[in-house]
Amino acid sequence: MSGTEKRTATKEAPTKEVKKGRKVDQIQDLSDERLKGVCAYCGVVAGESRDHVPSKGLLRKPYPPNLPVIWACGVCNNGFSTDEEYFRLFLHCVLTGTTDPDEHADEDVARGLRRQLRLRRRIERSKSEATSSDGRERVWMPEMARINRVVAKNARGHAYFEYGEPTHGKPLFVEAAPLNAMPKGLLHVFTSNGPEITGWPEVGSRMMTRLIRGQDMMDGWIVVQDDVYRYRVDEWEGGTRVRSVLYEYIATAVLLDLS
Repeated sequence: MSGTEKRTATKEAPTKEVKKGRKVDQIQDLSDERLKGVCAYCGVVAGESRDHVPSKGLLRKPYPPNLPVIWACGVCNNGFSTDEEYFRLFLHCVLTGTTDPDEHADEDVARGLRRQLRLRRRIERSKSEATSSDGRERVWMPEMARINRVVAKNARGHAYFEYGEPTHGKPLFVEAAPLNAMPKGLLHVFTSNGPEITGWPEVGSRMMTRLIRGQDMMDGWIVVQDDVYRYRVDEWEGGTRVRSVLYEYIATAVLLDLS
């Protein structure tokens, strides 16, 4: 849940080859002009400041062309940077199995670990060994409050980008965990099916265009980068539900209140 420091054990991630090169289609937003230019995160006039969703640090280079971009004020645009850097480095350490920069194929991650020695040591301290039925395995304990802030931020951005309507209230639900070890609450929100369409997206919104044309979609998921980041936005139990999957390893779910 948002705002509560909760530490969830994350098991060692399997190493896998990540595909690159998907081109994200550029879809024009023709929704309500009155909602444009407003920060997706706090609601103030954003000026000329924009933000990528998802956070570019969660993707691999080369980035796909036409990454989603939303309005964001300067304060919000920069206010998540330390949490985003923590999430990026922590996730890659789990995926690689080590905090040693020399073992990371991603040069940006390796540079980040070398440059931020204090953060690297902090992540290293979150690693431990646990005994299971399969023997001993490495377990990582994430700082969930920091990760949830990034997850909720990206969810707001996805909802704004797809529906053209910002959401500024406190999320009703925020959680992230490995796909193969989702706790009961996340499993329910992540896997529960809703109606095909509980309400029609606004005419001209990107989501309406996607529903008509199926652009960038795979079984209802919007694919930003193959095997790296996909997300899905729908209406569920009175709110907007935003789900994402990172590196086919981490599942996230956020329920945003539109009232």
